[in-house]
Amino acid sequence: MARVCSIRGTRVRSGGRINRSGLAKKKGGIGRHVTKVVKRKVAPNLHTKRIWVPELNRFVRVKLTARALKTINKNGAFNVLKEAGII
Repeated sequence: MARVCSIRGTRVRSGGRINRSGLAKKKGGIGRHVTKVVKRKVAPNLHTKRIWVPELNRFVRVKLTARALKTINKNGAFNVLKEAGII
């Protein structure tokens, strides 16, 4: 299974890790300088959850992010899962 949220479609993104060297000016140095930028992956906060849907009277297993879980708590499981096309 891919690292993608079933509800929001959030997936792994690429980013950059900036390495800096030197002493900060306010600490008496000549300033911090960028020495290199390394590519890295930024993964979503995914969880596999069993969500109870009262309208269907059953559990639905979905892989979702923490933000999608908050959306389900706010708008209701049936509405969110139906809009995402899961049920």
